[in-house]
Amino acid sequence: MTLPRQRGLTEQAANTAIDTACRLLRLPSIRNEFSDIADRAMKDQMTYRGFLAELLMAECDDRARRRSERRIKAAGFPRDKSLRTFDFDANPNIDAATIHTLASCEWIKKSQPLCLIGDSGTGKSHMLIALGTEAAMAGYRVKYVLATKLVNELVEAADEKQLTKTIARYGRVDLLCIDELGYMELDRRGAELLFQVLTEREEKNSVAIASNESFGGWTKTFTDPRLCAAIVDRLTFNGTIIETGTDSYRLASTRARAEEAAKAG
Repeated sequence: MTLPRQRGLTEQAANTAIDTACRLLRLPSIRNEFSDIADRAMKDQMTYRGFLAELLMAECDDRARRRSERRIKAAGFPRDKSLRTFDFDANPNIDAATIHTLASCEWIKKSQPLCLIGDSGTGKSHMLIALGTEAAMAGYRVKYVLATKLVNELVEAADEKQLTKTIARYGRVDLLCIDELGYMELDRRGAELLFQVLTEREEKNSVAIASNESFGGWTKTFTDPRLCAAIVDRLTFNGTIIETGTDSYRLASTRARAEEAAKAG
């Protein structure tokens, strides 16, 4: 399709031409924001170059936002969690400066691991999802999965002769977030399959885990001591270990709300 090019277009004809051109060129942000930016340009007496820069930056910013949203969706997070909503005052075991350093994603760039260890309700999953979200927004490919779900998927893939393909898929993402590691005992086969995923990623791509068990208690999950030691080694070498403590933030919050409700009543 060729657009008519005429001098002295009326305002309505110009708007129609712009709308049509933006559709053809797939510039949805310019199409949606052109009118507002044009009005602002006239008010601020922008130069033609300044006006064009505003239009192009609007398109670039919106495309970056949509790419970020796609990466976050592809990660498969079970809920939205951000660093902004985390109450660092409620859990002094978690150092805000350390977390914000991790949010820069330098550890992912270096393919280093991260371990979040602590009891239920201490903020492990919140941190895992929030840091994973930061990574996705920074342009990294992220995948979130529960430990038991990952192991079950690997077992099924092995039974269906798809193990190599499945391990390769989990090996490609820049950051693999494994939640609830340690909640359930894994049989030797499941533990060995998980070990294969970790080996595939070792020093090539980052792994972040959240576990309610200290490393000394991992023999409950990985019953083979030698395999357990090898897994711990891969998840800690050159990595960051954050102990979130034993005091449940969720339980404390629930109690505080109950006390306030009782006082109000």
